[in-house]
Amino acid sequence: MCNSPPFDPHAPFNELPPLPPARDIETKPILKLCIEARASLASLREAAKSIPNDSILVNSLPLLEAKDSSEIENIITTTDKLFIQARLFEENADPATKEALRYRTALWKGFESLRSRPLCTNTAVEICQIIKAANIDVRTTPGTALVNDRTGVKIYTPPEGEARLRELLRNWERFIHERGDIDPLVRMAVQHYQFEAIHPFTDGNGRTGRILNILMLADQKLLDLPIVYPSRYIIQSKSQYYNLLYGVTRDGAWEPWIGYMLEMVETSANHAHARINAIKLLIDATRMLLKRHVPKIYSTELLDILFAMPYTRISDLVGHGIAQRQTAAVYLAQLADLGAVTEIKLGREKLFLNIGLLNMLKLDDDNLADGVSRIVSDIEKLELKSPL
Repeated sequence: MCNSPPFDPHAPFNELPPLPPARDIETKPILKLCIEARASLASLREAAKSIPNDSILVNSLPLLEAKDSSEIENIITTTDKLFIQARLFEENADPATKEALRYRTALWKGFESLRSRPLCTNTAVEICQIIKAANIDVRTTPGTALVNDRTGVKIYTPPEGEARLRELLRNWERFIHERGDIDPLVRMAVQHYQFEAIHPFTDGNGRTGRILNILMLADQKLLDLPIVYPSRYIIQSKSQYYNLLYGVTRDGAWEPWIGYMLEMVETSANHAHARINAIKLLIDATRMLLKRHVPKIYSTELLDILFAMPYTRISDLVGHGIAQRQTAAVYLAQLADLGAVTEIKLGREKLFLNIGLLNMLKLDDDNLADGVSRIVSDIEKLELKSPL
């Protein structure tokens, strides 16, 4: 029997039920999925520890999440643009890339905020403000509604009235932090539905809510770094995602929704793990290449810089104390002659592209293993050349 109040998509859903749900949400199938998702997250945490330099992961994997989460909102950019323009000034980027870059910034700012305060409404407000580059706060005016992209038909009208929205958000906060008797992964799934149903902002709710998912995993000590990219899973099952959200609103169908979210966590953790393994393979192959051909300039610090982002600048070597500017330019020119990097010019900026890393980041998850094998093979061919 459905415990949800009657739902009219044309009327503000001010009777949105508070949390926790009025029915059992920790069924046996759900708890089994929790175990599997937790195991994948634990494996991901261990894999991340195998790369001592955190910047190699936090500069790349969150950008994949930024790209995919923005794409859900039909804000389309490319991996090339995102990684090139992320290394330059954001004002040089096109509007879609700027929004994706702001998503990356909001994710990282939100993650850092967990050190000083728990996840809360203020966290969500600050995240949305960064994403939208505007002084956004909880809605105070009526008129917000969600419509079908194809038909234009109204499918949901969220609650209205600032007092009601803040009351629901206080309940949302309490559920996150005070219901320790409910598995944190189940709480993550439930809070995500509730946040999207409250729809507290005039714009940016979807992207803010997806960042909050990642932050909750970190807040509950299930992740050490914000390196999962679950938005790719949602892109591949976008209709299912929205249908299941709607199913909770209309029918109180919590179990299918929670199951979907847990499968999203497990799949996303496994994909991030595979991406870390791919990065390790590329680092190891490049290390062998540099040690054989340019042993005098090889160092762990140089290797870290080459993999911190797909693009390296002369100033990166200078800033890390590896060499003075003229010498740094010589080092990178040697790496370009070797084929370890490719020199390109972007305006006045000279960049040295780690083509293997960039190509790996562009691979779909389903094609990752074969694609990385080909990239490593190309590096090994360089390694077998006679030393310079």
